[in-house]
Amino acid sequence: MKIFVATLLLLLTAGLLQAQAPNAIFLSQGKIEFEKKLNQYAQLDNDDTWSELQKKTLSQFRITYFDLMFTRTKTLYKPGREGSGTAMGWFSEMPAQENVIYSDLEEEKSVSQKKVFEQLFLVQDSIRRIRWKLTDETRTIAGFSCRRANAIIMDSIYVVAFYTDEILTSGGPESFSGLPGMILGVALPHQHVTWFATKVEAINVNDAQLVSPQKGKKTDNAAFKETVNAALKDWGKYAQRFLQAIFL
Repeated sequence: MKIFVATLLLLLTAGLLQAQAPNAIFLSQGKIEFEKKLNQYAQLDNDDTWSELQKKTLSQFRITYFDLMFTRTKTLYKPGREGSGTAMGWFSEMPAQENVIYSDLEEEKSVSQKKVFEQLFLVQDSIRRIRWKLTDETRTIAGFSCRRANAIIMDSIYVVAFYTDEILTSGGPESFSGLPGMILGVALPHQHVTWFATKVEAINVNDAQLVSPQKGKKTDNAAFKETVNAALKDWGKYAQRFLQAIFL
C-alpha cells in the first residue's frame, strides 16, 4: 500500500509540474518581441582610414525592437520599443527600421510598408517561398525549444533560423516564414545581423489588431527593386548592403 501511495504521489507531482510548464500549451495567437542586432563595426572596412574614424563616433551594435502579433493564419510585424546605438553616418536612418509587414499565411499574400529615404512604399505581393533545410541542432529561445533550419535567399544570402513547433503559426520576423512553426531566431552571418525573440506573450489577438498597412506608393516586389536599384546606382559598395537590408 505504501509503495502504491508513493507511486501515485509521484505521478500526480509529475502531472502537476507538466501542467505548470510555461510551454505546455501550443500557442496559436499572441505577441512576440524581437530584438534586431546589427554589428556595425563588422560592416566597415577595417583597413580603411575613414572606417576607423567612423568607429570613434559609432556604437558597435545598433539594436532595434519589433513586435510580431499573430493568429493561426495571420501576422503583423511592426516597430516596437525604442532601441539603442548610433546609426552609421552614411545613412540618414537605418534601412528597414520602420518596416511594417502584414502576412496572410493562408492566402500566401504579403503587404509591406517600407520607407526608403523620404519615400514610403506599399509593396503588395505573394509571400516569399524559402527552401529550408532542417537540421538536428536545437536551442532554447524565449523559453521555447527551437530547431535549426538553413536556407539561401536572394541568390547568395545564407540564413540560419530557429523555429518552434510549440507555436503553431508558420511565421517569423520580417518576411521569414515557411517552417513548421514560428521562427523565433534568425541570423545572417555574412551580413552581421540577427533577430531573436526576447519574450513571447500568450494573449488574445483578433482580426482588428492585424490590419495590413495602407499608406505608401503601391507597387510589387519586382517594381520596388527596380525603383530602389535605380536610386542607389551611384552608391558604390554601400549600395549592396543597403539593398539587402531593404529587400529582406
